Amino acid sequence: MLVLIGAVVVIASTLGGFMLAGGKPLVLLHVSEFVVIGGVATGVLIIASPSHVLKEIMHKIKSAISDKSAGKAEFFELLKLLYELFMMGRRNGLIALEEHVMDPANSTLFKKYPSLLGHPERLQFLCNGLKPVIDGKIKPDQLEDLMAAELQAKIAESEHPVHLLHLVGDSLPGIGIVAAVLGIINTMAAIADGPEVVGERVAAALTGTLLGIFLAYGFVNPIANRIKFNDSANHLCLKCIMQAVAGFAKGLAPLTAVEIARRSLDTSVQPGAEELEVAVKQLGKS
Repeated sequence: MLVLIGAVVVIASTLGGFMLAGGKPLVLLHVSEFVVIGGVATGVLIIASPSHVLKEIMHKIKSAISDKSAGKAEFFELLKLLYELFMMGRRNGLIALEEHVMDPANSTLFKKYPSLLGHPERLQFLCNGLKPVIDGKIKPDQLEDLMAAELQAKIAESEHPVHLLHLVGDSLPGIGIVAAVLGIINTMAAIADGPEVVGERVAAALTGTLLGIFLAYGFVNPIANRIKFNDSANHLCLKCIMQAVAGFAKGLAPLTAVEIARRSLDTSVQPGAEELEVAVKQLGKS
């Protein structure tokens, strides 16, 4: 929602200022300039991106527009799930976690926390972290390094769409100049048609420059930054899981392991210590 509000502010401010200066918005509508700039920018993105990254860019733009990022409620649910998992492992032995970790989609425990089930990457990261603990194939001190390596790989992978959108954003002013030059060529070819025609074509050419800069700094680069913030929230989820699972594997009490994870969160999404303690005590009674 905030992205849409920001887009409305950008467009309204630009057109409003133009109209206050006596301009007419319809003067800015030159289809040829939109075709050149939109087409070249799309071509640049296609040339620069592997197919799987193109799909990821579309998915992340959609998520950015709909403002789908992890909030305080999701982190609260995640911490409660981690506590329940750790308590089950402490009381019934680590083997009791196997049925939940191996098939989380059908797990009665995971089904209580749909926000995690709806994010396959986070779910897979949690299960991948718990499997070596259950199997006993890795020493507790080595688990954090293993999960940290996986987290770094995911962070690097998530940066590809952001880099490509910044590439397009940085290219758009230059693409606008290309559209303007094409417009000037058309203008010079029609110079004998009189000042009225020449003026109209010069205006169309200048619109190309304007459109390239406007799209770059008004939309493409800001969207790339919003995607980066959304990715950071997801990485924080993964870091939270890593801290908790690694602490539990080292023998920390479930509440202590979860508290370490809680303290690793940003203040904007961090549940209060007392709030979390009350919630997990209620889980113990249920």
